Amino acid sequence: MHFNRMAIGLLFTLAGIGIAYADLGQDAYNRGDYKAALDYWRPLAKKGDAAAQLKLGEMYEDGDGVERDLTQALNWYRKAADQGNAQAEFNVGTMYDQGEGVATDDAQAVVWYRKAAEQGYGDAQYNLALMYDNGEGVQEDKAQAFIWYRKAADQGDADAQFNVADMYDHGEGVNQDKTEAIAWYRKSADLGNADAQYNLGVMYDEGDGVSPDDRQAVTWYQKAADQGKIEAEYNLAIMYRDGEGVPKDGNQAASWFRKAADQGDADAQYSLGTMYADGDGIAEDDAEAVVWFRKAADQNDVEAQYNLGVMYRDGEGVAKNGQEAVDWFEKAAAQNYVDAAFNLGVMYRDGDGVPVDWAKSFEWFDKAKAMGDNDNEPDDNEGRPPQTKSIPI
Repeated sequence: MHFNRMAIGLLFTLAGIGIAYADLGQDAYNRGDYKAALDYWRPLAKKGDAAAQLKLGEMYEDGDGVERDLTQALNWYRKAADQGNAQAEFNVGTMYDQGEGVATDDAQAVVWYRKAAEQGYGDAQYNLALMYDNGEGVQEDKAQAFIWYRKAADQGDADAQFNVADMYDHGEGVNQDKTEAIAWYRKSADLGNADAQYNLGVMYDEGDGVSPDDRQAVTWYQKAADQGKIEAEYNLAIMYRDGEGVPKDGNQAASWFRKAADQGDADAQYSLGTMYADGDGIAEDDAEAVVWFRKAADQNDVEAQYNLGVMYRDGEGVAKNGQEAVDWFEKAAAQNYVDAAFNLGVMYRDGDGVPVDWAKSFEWFDKAKAMGDNDNEPDDNEGRPPQTKSIPI
């Protein structure tokens, strides 16, 4: 995956302004005396000082001491950019990119990003790479995207380092090289990039480009999970649940599943439900299982829908309700879940919570057979299927 392009940078350089004069203007600005700052910088900007023009553009963009006016901001940024100020070139590119103070024009954004990028401006290099990566304002060119990501990455940009790693990982714009991918993911991860930390965890978990190492996987999942990365929270929970790379710990597993589940992750909601339903490392609590299965089922998780059907059919954690069971089994069967269709056949055949209906019974048995030739004997005590969720990448 790739990151969204960055917003306009508002760093300010004092190059080109007399040091004493600049300090007075900057001091006024820093203490919030924007009128005094304007009084110092506006005359310089009108005389053609690029750094002062850049600062005026910033003040108009932010509405500092003047009414916010993006058109004026672009005007001053452009004056500085025309003099080769890289920061201003980048800002002009961003305004064309985002349609601020001017109509959106990706081609013009590319022009100005390139000017700044060729001067070594890291943010512009990154954004130019994005334009090539996504084919915005320029023909899509993964090789060019890689080149510019690499330039920004070499300057220590964590997002660019992640994208360089991602391109090595998948062989986009450069020959696939898992060793290089690992190296660049680590650079980005060491700078705190949660996606890079997560991907390192997956690669150690699966032995992808590196020897499998569950402890290393846990280490990197933990770093990403601590930053709220949902997939990392989920995978860390699995490691604690199964005792991979860490001692098995049901409470820790449930805690991490809950963090991901509370952010709306259906897999985590389902997994938390199974832990409560089976008493897997935590106290069995069918009522809690129903709560989490329902959350996942409402997001169309087929296994959660099936398990809700079982719990309503058997009255586990909820009052027994044949019609509710049928409704949830039907939702799962609509997603070609064989056991759900088979259980519907059994319920209508035996009048289990619903009136006996041989026609519907045969209909559901036929559907189950068509789905997968289920040869199981009817089993009213059929329980929940084992969890088979795979690690998301």
